[in-house]
Amino acid sequence: MFGFSDETYIDVASGNGGNGCVSFRREKFVPKGGPDGGDGGKGGDVVFVVRDNLRTLGHLKMVRSYRAENGRPGQGARCFGRNGADVEIPVPPGTVIKDAQTGQVIKDLTGEERYVFLKGGRGGLGNWHFRTATRQTPRFAQSGEPGTEMRIGVELLVIADIGFVGFPNAGKSSLLNLLTNARSKVAGYPFTTKIPQLGAMRYDGQDMILADIPGIIEGASQGAGMGLKFLRHISRTKALAFFIDLSDENCLDSYDILSRELADFAPALLEKPQVIIASKLDEDGAVQRLEDLRTRLAGREIHPLSIYMDETVEQIKQAFIHVVSSSGIAEDDASGGFTSHADNDAHYRDEY
Repeated sequence: MFGFSDETYIDVASGNGGNGCVSFRREKFVPKGGPDGGDGGKGGDVVFVVRDNLRTLGHLKMVRSYRAENGRPGQGARCFGRNGADVEIPVPPGTVIKDAQTGQVIKDLTGEERYVFLKGGRGGLGNWHFRTATRQTPRFAQSGEPGTEMRIGVELLVIADIGFVGFPNAGKSSLLNLLTNARSKVAGYPFTTKIPQLGAMRYDGQDMILADIPGIIEGASQGAGMGLKFLRHISRTKALAFFIDLSDENCLDSYDILSRELADFAPALLEKPQVIIASKLDEDGAVQRLEDLRTRLAGREIHPLSIYMDETVEQIKQAFIHVVSSSGIAEDDASGGFTSHADNDAHYRDEY
C-alpha cells in the first residue's frame, strides 16, 4: 500500500501535564469548607510498538507528526483531571531510533515489544495540597509540566540469521522460495527483488530466518544504484551466504568484487561467518566453472546448488544450520557496521 521505505524522519511530542485547580468548598452549613482543588492529569507518552506484521516504514512517511494528548486540568471537589492518551507508533522489528541532528543511535528496538520513548509531563497539584494551619486559603496551584518535543530519524535494518548476498539474478530468490514460506518474485531478468524479503526455514528441529537482499552491483559501497540501502540491511544478519552465478562467464571474480563492496561499506561485515554457494549448477559450462572457482578460492568450502537437484539443496540446508549454530553470535552483537556510515544519513535527512 505504501511501498517500501526503510528510513524517514518524524516529529514526536509527549503531552503536557494538566494544571492543578484552585477551588474552595462552598456548601450550605459548612462554614469552613476550605480548599478542594484537584490535581491535573498526566500528559500522554510517545510509545513505539514493535509489530511482527510490518516490514516497512512507509506508513511513517504518510503521517510525519505524532503528538500525545495533553492531561486535563484538575477540578473542584478534589476531582483529578484525566490523563492524556498515549500516542503509539507502530514499527517493524529491527527498527533503530536516531537523533535527527547527529545521527547518534538513541534506541535499538531489537528485542523490544513496547518502548516508552518520551514520557508525558506530570500533572500539577491542586491547591488542596498546599493548605496548612497558617495558610488555610491557598489561592494558587501547581502548573503541569510540559511535554517533550523531538525530531528523530527512524531506520529499519533487517534482522535475520543469514543474509543472501550476490549480484542481481544470481538465484537468491529462487532458493529463498524453495526453503521458506516466502514468495519472492522470480524472473529471468535482473533486479526482480527490489526490497529485502524474509522467510522462515525449519530444518532438523531448528528454525532460522533467511533474508534475500536485493542484488548488489559493483560500486554499491560508493552509492551506485541502491547500494547503501541494501548494504545496510546486511549488517543485522548473523552470517552471510555469497551467491556465485555459474552461468556468468565472469563468475570467478564475483566473490572478490562482493567482498570488496562489503569491506568498503563496513569491514566488520567480512568478519561474519560465510557460506559460499555456486548457483545454477544445471547451466551449460557450470561444472567446469565450478572447478575453476574452487581453484580460485582454494581453501574455501564451496557448495554447488541447483534448485532442481535435491541433494544440493539438502547440503545447503545443512550448511546454513551449521554456520548459524557454530557462529555463537548474539543478536545484539550482529549489528556491527550499521553506525559506521553515520555521515551518509544526510542523504535522507534532506527529504523531510
